[in-house]
Amino acid sequence: MSGGTREDYLREAIRVAADSVENGGGPFGAVVVRDGEVIVRAANRVTRNNDPTAHAEVEAIRKACRILGTFQLEGCEIYTSSEPCPMCLGAVYWARPKAVYYANGREVARAAGFDDHHIYEEFCMPVEDRRYPIIQLEIEGADEPFRAWAARDDRVEY
Repeated sequence: MSGGTREDYLREAIRVAADSVENGGGPFGAVVVRDGEVIVRAANRVTRNNDPTAHAEVEAIRKACRILGTFQLEGCEIYTSSEPCPMCLGAVYWARPKAVYYANGREVARAAGFDDHHIYEEFCMPVEDRRYPIIQLEIEGADEPFRAWAARDDRVEY
C-alpha cells in the first residue's frame, strides 16, 4: 500500500489485527508508515512467542527500526488497531515517531478482556504501595556504567 490516507493505514492495522486473531494471536495490529509508504506491518505475538512484550506496536517498532537502520522513527507514523497500552506508549516515546493514530479506545479492549487500567493506577501510586515490589538496593560502584558512558566521546545519544 502506497500513498494511502490515514484511514487506509488504520484499516490496514485493523486488517492485520483480524488476521492475527484468525491465526491464533491477539486482536492487535500495527503499521509503520514513512513518506506515504508502509514500512512494516506487525501483529500481537504475545501468546505465539510466549513473550509478554510482543505487542503489535513494539513488534512494529522493532521491525521498522531494523529495516530503517535506526533506533528512532522520526518522520514515521504509527497506525494501530487499539490505543497503545502503557508499555507500548513507552516504546512509542522512545522511538519518537511524528504521530500515532489508533482505532479502538482502551474501553473496547477492556470489554474484550484486555484491561490495562490497573497498570495506569499503579503508575500513580507511591512505589512502595505497588503490587510488585520494586526495591532499590545500594550497591557500591553501581553508577560505574553511567560514569563510563558519560566519559565516552563516541557515545551515541538517545
